[in-house]
Amino acid sequence: MSGVRLLRANTYTRMPWKNGAGSTLEIARDDGEALDAFGWRLSIADVGESGGFSRFTGYQRVITVLEGAGMRLEVDGQPSRDLTRLDAFAFAGGATVDCTLIGGPIRDFNLIYDPLRYAARLQWLQVDGTLDFFSSAHTLLLFAAQGHPQLLGHDCLNPYDCLQIAGSGELQPIRLVGEGVLCLIELIAI
Repeated sequence: MSGVRLLRANTYTRMPWKNGAGSTLEIARDDGEALDAFGWRLSIADVGESGGFSRFTGYQRVITVLEGAGMRLEVDGQPSRDLTRLDAFAFAGGATVDCTLIGGPIRDFNLIYDPLRYAARLQWLQVDGTLDFFSSAHTLLLFAAQGHPQLLGHDCLNPYDCLQIAGSGELQPIRLVGEGVLCLIELIAI
């Protein structure tokens, strides 16, 4: 690991949705200033009512409910399963997507990435004591959903904090300690 950057939830930037129907807290992105000039972007959105999603043509999306009862998506006319807390769902960013909330407002977590520039893997992990794994990702993101997990030798993550780790592309050992639920995102430059 060549560099570790701690991103605290209270420092995230609020940005408007492309469709103007709400706003997003941007956690991190690789580059670019516009709403579609990045290679990857990680964000949190509060969704107060059912409706359409913004399009990100040429990108892939992975969305997960963080808070609330859940949602159901219709992606290019095809219904999704009921998406409940910490159940990741992937779809094409350019798809026509309509969201129906299940039991009220939700908060969701979004990874959007350009598949021509990055391969991505997202998984939710439970840390209870020590969790060891290896990664060869160029960028590793650890997002805390609950509890206070930590990368060994670094500050604890509070809920919705994120660690951005610059990798070398070579297999590296990673040790997480403490307790909590976090999302591990591995991005490999193509």
